[in-house]
Amino acid sequence: MNNDSTIGRRGFLAGAATVAAGASLVGLSPAEAVPVAAGLTKFDFPTDRSVRLLITGDAGTGTRTQWAVADTMRDYHRREPFSLAVGLGDNIYESGPNSAVDVQFAEKFESPNAGLDFPWLMVLGNHDNSSVLGGDGGWLLRGNNEVEYHANSPRWWMPSRYYSVRVPEQHPVVEFFVLDVNPLASYVPPIFAPYWEVDGQFMSEQRAWLDRAVAESPATWKIACTHHPYLNNGPHGDAGRYEGLSVAPINGIHAKQFFDDHIVGNCHFILSGHDHSLQVLEPTAASKGTRQLVCGAAAKTVAAEPKLNPGGSGNAALFENYHELGFMIMDLTASSVDLTVVTVDLAGGGATEAFARRLA
Repeated sequence: MNNDSTIGRRGFLAGAATVAAGASLVGLSPAEAVPVAAGLTKFDFPTDRSVRLLITGDAGTGTRTQWAVADTMRDYHRREPFSLAVGLGDNIYESGPNSAVDVQFAEKFESPNAGLDFPWLMVLGNHDNSSVLGGDGGWLLRGNNEVEYHANSPRWWMPSRYYSVRVPEQHPVVEFFVLDVNPLASYVPPIFAPYWEVDGQFMSEQRAWLDRAVAESPATWKIACTHHPYLNNGPHGDAGRYEGLSVAPINGIHAKQFFDDHIVGNCHFILSGHDHSLQVLEPTAASKGTRQLVCGAAAKTVAAEPKLNPGGSGNAALFENYHELGFMIMDLTASSVDLTVVTVDLAGGGATEAFARRLA
């Protein structure tokens, strides 16, 4: 039986068969970007050379926790407007949408974010690509429903599974490279779907596109946006040691290789969710100067979850919070990057600026 929270066996098998047959899928690469529906006007990207970015992740629950965080975002937006936002994946819990017109888009994105009327750069997460169990990442075709939704919403920006955006478009201060690491980090590896395999067509094309896009970027700041983090002190762990596991590929060893070969040393920041925490990590020798931020506490916190990797990874951090909801704000100019971490008290409804520092 199909409904908004479960997936039918027939639909799953049909989707898997489509991928295995190598059929053309909508919106997989920038060359196949989804067009906007006739009559729909998307919110404009900023033209200023001062950019105020709202960073949020793992938000799509539709619960009061998501609404509490969004209420605080609205308060900040009224006082000092955001230019745009990035949503770092797990946009529709627990198992992703069933179609591009699924009511979950309204319940878990549009309604909670009402009034936050600017472009939202959306990243695909493991829950957005679920098959049998929520978050298993085992039905990658399912994520295309979120790509197709790009045609239906003024604020949701996901014209492809991976893409880039320059802000402003001319003489950009920043370029965002929104990436899809799910084929490399799924708990259900795509062993029967060559298209999605580690060295299959999708990832090969994404690697080539990313190398070219980063090399050609004229932006002052280059920011990679992924769901799965490269470095992470929370329960999910670092790439290559996800969940504290040594078993490839579910430990994210292929994701680590992707970060090592194509992102670290080439981008100034990596913004990721996945771990339901707020972390401002220091660059490491391995990250070649690239700084990792983890921002996945827009609706859930680590404190309410089993400790899959209790010791964490021990990366040096300027700030870490694993028990409070929250989001981040990044202010970018041609000469500086300032970061603010805002925590939200669900019981009292208050907000605290728990961290504020110039990072560059």
